[in-house]
Amino acid sequence: MTLDTLAAARQLLRARGVTTQAGFTAERIPRRLFEHRPILIDDGAQHDEHRRTLARFFAPAKLAQQHGDFIEQAAREAVEKARATGGCVVDELALHYSVTIASRIVGLTHAPVERLAERLTRFFRQPPVDHTASDYGRTRRDWMRAARNAIGPLIGLYLHDVRPAIRARRERRRTDIISHLIDLGYRPREILVECLTYGTAGMVTTREFISAACWRLLENDQLRERYLAAGRLERHAILAEIIRLEPPVSHLYRRVRADGQCPYPAGTLVDIDVGAANRDPEVFGDHAGRLCPGRKLPASEQTGLSFGDGAHRCPGAPLAMLEADALLTALLRADPVMRSAPSVHWETLIEGYQIRGLEIDLTAPDGRPPAS
Repeated sequence: MTLDTLAAARQLLRARGVTTQAGFTAERIPRRLFEHRPILIDDGAQHDEHRRTLARFFAPAKLAQQHGDFIEQAAREAVEKARATGGCVVDELALHYSVTIASRIVGLTHAPVERLAERLTRFFRQPPVDHTASDYGRTRRDWMRAARNAIGPLIGLYLHDVRPAIRARRERRRTDIISHLIDLGYRPREILVECLTYGTAGMVTTREFISAACWRLLENDQLRERYLAAGRLERHAILAEIIRLEPPVSHLYRRVRADGQCPYPAGTLVDIDVGAANRDPEVFGDHAGRLCPGRKLPASEQTGLSFGDGAHRCPGAPLAMLEADALLTALLRADPVMRSAPSVHWETLIEGYQIRGLEIDLTAPDGRPPAS
């Protein structure tokens, strides 16, 4: 069953207790492994309470107060580092920048960002999956290869990042997610999986969003000039329109739990086509597929379903917009020139695009890298 209109998709995602998470291979992860099930794949009262307590970390005002200056500084430093070498590959710049931000909020601050980024990236070198097929379309050998590919990065993440963070925060709590999880009684393996969830969400989707938005802005001189001249609210509206058309996660999967409360039989796998729903002409008009910042839409509809909806709406949506805006503003003010267009690949585990190789030139008019 596929839903491709915004209204039908939202109705299902907002229906309480009707469906469970079926994306990200959630149905293959045994419940017995966790007393506190990871937030990405959990459902029900425990999940809702977990989200409620996490809200304070991602509230827009709190983010600006606690991390705004850090995010702005990290963006400036990332761009200055790129300028010192005359240019960069945008997805690599976005990778290290987004991991820098996510690691601070989560509490993974004990190892160099480059090493943490490498561990998180390696974890995603997995065999392809098909969420609509039996056992995700993987053979037994595929699952064995997936486990082998994941175990090394997981061990490294625990030994070099998570375990030192847990020890430090047991001695002294900080205003980060690991301290919060310790207060809730999470065991080390449960904290490890949560860190993997937040680390990869902060890395994978934000990295791709920044790359997609940068590509759009570099190819459209008028839009780029408008973005640079705009205030924060208008810049965020432009980014909202870009992410509506370029959702980093293009399909959401839910499993129907019981008959009676849903028009679909129990056990039905529902595929929510985010890309199609985000171009629904009933909501976005006759030119729904065009990039038109400033559409007359409620704030809740500007990004469509690009951050999900209902119980599993991405709690980090305000952070993604804030950090993407900071880096893109700093980068575009450096007057970049695109050296080469990127290649686009598809990542089946998260059902999203991968943009690689968007090279930009940041040299001075005389051809030499500008002094920092």
